Amino acid sequence: MWGEAAGAAAAAYARIAGMSSDPRPALAIIGGSGFYDFFGDDATTLEVETPYGVPSAPITVGEVEGRQVAFLPRHGRKHEYSPHTVPYQANMWALRSIGVRRIFAPCAVGSLRADWGPGTVAVPDQLVDRTSGRAQTYFDNGGIHVSFADPYCDDLRSIATRAAVPELPMQSAATMVVVQGPRFSTRAESRWFAGQGWELVNMTGYPEAVLARELEMCYAAIALVTDLDAGLEAGEGVSAAAVFAEFERNLVPFKTLVRRAVAGVEGTETCEHCTVHAGVALPFELP
Repeated sequence: MWGEAAGAAAAAYARIAGMSSDPRPALAIIGGSGFYDFFGDDATTLEVETPYGVPSAPITVGEVEGRQVAFLPRHGRKHEYSPHTVPYQANMWALRSIGVRRIFAPCAVGSLRADWGPGTVAVPDQLVDRTSGRAQTYFDNGGIHVSFADPYCDDLRSIATRAAVPELPMQSAATMVVVQGPRFSTRAESRWFAGQGWELVNMTGYPEAVLARELEMCYAAIALVTDLDAGLEAGEGVSAAAVFAEFERNLVPFKTLVRRAVAGVEGTETCEHCTVHAGVALPFELP
């Protein structure tokens, strides 16, 4: 299985070998609706196979702020994957196999704080996993234990924070609780989360973050608040239509922020904090 994966990775790399003097897309964006037109007309599409199946969609590689960047739509091209069915293992493996070592993950979140209203951007520094049944590791054998005390890359977090735009208030730290979905929280759950001191609620941030760490890729979420979670306001609670509408309303400045973050990234290799397998014998080679 691993030999087949290496062959697929080599084939994918060969397809982008003629794109520029530095063809490896060392930086990636995992995003959703509204980011599909992030590149110009000269982008290249890669079909990548992995030992975990195919990713959510083909990977697009193009130029952003003068560098090669890979883009992968987390939910598929037509938003066909719900949060609990996204092929997270295939997505992260595919990105690593084409050379990616650093990832920005823009996402929509609910706010658990009344003073962080829609349009706020937060760069989480902590994560709480409340999902279930999702494949969350590549290491089902071999006794591999990955450090995850600080789940996000501090280097990328700092870059994303500095990329703030005037239209979107910025919070430089937050705890994001990731729920199973696809339903939204009950009011009691929402109040419980807020009572723990957590600030954001999301459905896709895990296992993305830990899989990136297992593959030694730097990873940082950039969260756009689209709603106050159910326990924070009266009325009918959160609706999908309202979430999508709010995300769309702030999409232009949010994309500007992400572009500025891309421009701020220096280097192409994994930082020391996110290099976690030194001195450890892995049961297979990373792609």
